Amino acid sequence: MISRPIKIIVALLATLLMSTFILGLAYSISNGFAGFWGGLPFWIISVSILCMCFYDFWEETIKKSE
Repeated sequence: MISRPIKIIVALLATLLMSTFILGLAYSISNGFAGFWGGLPFWIISVSILCMCFYDFWEETIKKSE
């Protein structure tokens, strides 16, 4: 079993790395060939996925008591 502080740090690092990847991908799609309106659906999907990701991080590490 991993200690709680280590679990929080690892989960935060993983969440931030995933967020960086998803936001970078959305940014490059919007600035590339698709343009803003072509990339807007991907932005909407990306933001909703990131909200779910941060909620899961909070639910599994911060809120959960041992």
